[in-house]
Amino acid sequence: MAVRHFLTLLDLSPAELQRVLARAAEMKRDRAANRLPPGRIMAMIFEKASTRTRVSFEAGMVQMGGHAMFLSPRDTQLGRGEPVEDSARVISSMVDIVMIRTFGHDIIERFAAASTVPVINGLTDSFHPCQLLADIQTFIEHRGPIQGKRVAWIGDGNNMCHSYINAARQFDFELVVACPQGYEPRADLVAANAGRVSIVRKPLDAARGAHLLATDVWASMGQEEEQARRAQAFAGYQLERSLLEVASPDAIYLHCLPAHRGEEISAELMDAPDSVIWDEAENRLHAQKALIEFLLTA
Repeated sequence: MAVRHFLTLLDLSPAELQRVLARAAEMKRDRAANRLPPGRIMAMIFEKASTRTRVSFEAGMVQMGGHAMFLSPRDTQLGRGEPVEDSARVISSMVDIVMIRTFGHDIIERFAAASTVPVINGLTDSFHPCQLLADIQTFIEHRGPIQGKRVAWIGDGNNMCHSYINAARQFDFELVVACPQGYEPRADLVAANAGRVSIVRKPLDAARGAHLLATDVWASMGQEEEQARRAQAFAGYQLERSLLEVASPDAIYLHCLPAHRGEEISAELMDAPDSVIWDEAENRLHAQKALIEFLLTA
């Protein structure tokens, strides 16, 4: 049987994604029942730093009776110029599954092509599919199925926005992206999903009637030198109370974290007692455990 990878949401069918999320909810309810065959090992390759990605994957493997091995560029030959394919062949011969958090999406595609075990995208500059599993799980937990709903993305057309576009296709919802001129998501992704994805300039237009509002930092990892320019470009694109006032009465809002209070999201919303952002963060653990189980038993 061919090895299954999870590089974008499109690597699983809509039915398989629903199956993973149903299993994630089950795992969240009954952590004691989450077990893998003993001795399973995950290699976690981090070329980009992380808090939630490392903690959720490492804790998840331990909870399921496995082991997670952290590898930074300093720990591997990947950081010393070894071809990605060579590293993939060697690492995958010694572990059961690999998670990679890196820059170019081509790196993880090349690694997966040479790997003999499943590869999970922990984040690339193009996509962040594991975060979308957690986001959709959170919406389902609090509001039920997302199919047919309206989702507003407020801010940069970045890797998170790209994954929301894929999610609109896989989970069958409408996505409206509000972003400044010059910061749109990839045109090919928008064109491929023209029936359910649209771009507007005013956040209020995106938020109107939305059941879910989501955002991310204005300057992603690796764009720190653009912070001042981006802060100016994104002025007026803050996820704040005024957007919720025109959204659906039962709308929720999400942020993948880390958040900059007072920039892409107001401190009021970030620290509101009824915020579900902390559920969203925790759900990285459960959604990824379900994904790992799916890939290792598919």
